[in-house]
Amino acid sequence: MPIVVLDALMPTEQRLILSRRGSTVWEVAGPRGHHAVKLGYPIEATGEWPAQPWTALAPAREGAVLHRIGSGEVAYGEWERGTWNFQPWHEGPDLYRIWEPCRRRGSSIAPHYSVALGCVEALAELHVRGWAHGDVQPAHFIIGPVRTHLIDLALARGGQVPESYDFPFRGCLVHYEAPEIARSVLDIGEAEPTQEADIYALGASLLISATGWRAVEYPDDAPRAVQRKAVANGRRRPVKAPGELGDLVDAMLSQAPEDRPTIYEVGKALS
Repeated sequence: MPIVVLDALMPTEQRLILSRRGSTVWEVAGPRGHHAVKLGYPIEATGEWPAQPWTALAPAREGAVLHRIGSGEVAYGEWERGTWNFQPWHEGPDLYRIWEPCRRRGSSIAPHYSVALGCVEALAELHVRGWAHGDVQPAHFIIGPVRTHLIDLALARGGQVPESYDFPFRGCLVHYEAPEIARSVLDIGEAEPTQEADIYALGASLLISATGWRAVEYPDDAPRAVQRKAVANGRRRPVKAPGELGDLVDAMLSQAPEDRPTIYEVGKALS
C-alpha cells in the first residue's frame, strides 16, 4: 500500500482481499478502526483487451462520491500508479453467497424476503439522494448483522465529482446491464446510468442469487459484445423465482425503463 495510506491508518493487521486487472482491495485494521483500502492502476492493452486507463481513477472517483453522500470516514488521493481510497469496512456475506442454500439442487429453502428488502433499502438510500449506482450486482450488497450495505460506487452518477478523477460510463457487468444501457454502449461506446437501470440490475441480481440463472440467455463463453447484443435485443429467460418474488422480479426486468417499478414500489411490494 502507498506510504500515505499506511501513515494515515497505521495498520496492525492487513489482508489482501482482491487482486484483479486494474485494482487491489485490502482489509485493514488499526487504531483508526476497520477499513477497506482500494488501489487503482491502468490496465495495459493485450491481444484480447484494449487499454483501460479509467481503472487508475476509479478509487478516487468512488472516494469523492462517498464523500458527497456522507458515507462515514472516507479519504482518497493519488499514488505513483493511479489513485486510492479508504472507507469503512462492512462485515458480512454478499447477496449471492447468503442465498446459496436456495440454489442447491433439490433445495426447499426459499429466498428470505427480508434479505431482498435489505438490498432494496440500501439502494433506496442512494436513489433518494438523487444518485444512480450504475454497477448494481449481487457482490455489491453486503448483508451485515444490522443492515445491508451497498458498496463499489465508482461508477455512480448524480452529483459533482472532481473533473480530474471523472471518466465516461462504458457499461458494467453485462449480466446486470439494462437493455437501454447495453444499446447505448453498443451504439456510441458509453451510456448514462439511471435509477431505472439500477432497478433492472437489482432484479437480475435477485434472480441469479435465488436461482443461479442469468436474466438473459447467451453462451457462458460469449464475447462481451455478443452478451451485450443479447441484452439489447431483450433475449430474456422466463423468470422462475419462487412465489411473489418471481412476479416482482419479472416487472423489474421489463424491457422499457418506464415499465419498471420504482425502488419505493419494490420495497412496498416486498414488505
